[in-house]
Amino acid sequence: MKNINYVINGILAVAVIILFIMHFSAHRSAPTFGKSVANDSDSLMLPVAFFHIDTLLQNYNFARDLNEQITRKQENARANVTQQMRNLESEVSEFRYKAQNGAFLTQARAEQEQDRLMRKQQEIQALDQKLMQDLLEENQRMNEQLRDTIMYHLREYNKDKKYQLIISSDATSPVFLADDMYNITDDVVEYLNKRWSGKVDDDGGN
Repeated sequence: MKNINYVINGILAVAVIILFIMHFSAHRSAPTFGKSVANDSDSLMLPVAFFHIDTLLQNYNFARDLNEQITRKQENARANVTQQMRNLESEVSEFRYKAQNGAFLTQARAEQEQDRLMRKQQEIQALDQKLMQDLLEENQRMNEQLRDTIMYHLREYNKDKKYQLIISSDATSPVFLADDMYNITDDVVEYLNKRWSGKVDDDGGN
C-alpha cells in the first residue's frame, strides 16, 4: 500500500500527453488568449495551447476528492489487516504459554490448535493480498474516470477557445520548451473546478 504521493503519481501516469486534437476550417482565425506577441504592431498567437498536468491534478478538486477516497480506503484496509495480525499474535502467545505449561490434554490437541493458527495466518495474508489488489483496481478505475472527465471538459472548454491542439506538459511529454503565452493551466483548472462545484451547468461529466 502506498501513500498519497503514490495516488498522485498513478494519476499523473494515466492522464498523459495529447488529450485531443480538434480540427477547424483552414480559414478560421486563430484565437487570442493569455499574453500577446507583437509582430509589426499585430497581436499574433498560434491556435495551440498546453497545460501542466501535475499542476492541474494538484489543484483540480475532483482529483483531490478521488485521492482522498483511495487514501481512506488504503488506511481502512491497513487498519483491518493490522488489527487481525495483532489478534493472531495474541493467540499465538497464548498457545505458546499453554504448550510450555502442559495445558493441552494431548499432543493431538496441541497440533490441532497449531494448525488452526497457521490457517488463520494464511487467511490474513490472503486478505492482505486481496485488499491490495482491490485497491490497485479501484485506483485504476479512478484514473480512468479522471482521465475521461478531463477529456470531456476540455472538449467543452474548447468550444469557445477554438484551439486546434491542446497538449499536456509533464515529465513524459515531448514538449521540451513552450512559451508561457500558450499555458492555459490556470484557466483549465478554474473551468474544471467551477463544474465540479456545480457553479456552472453542463450536459454531463463531472
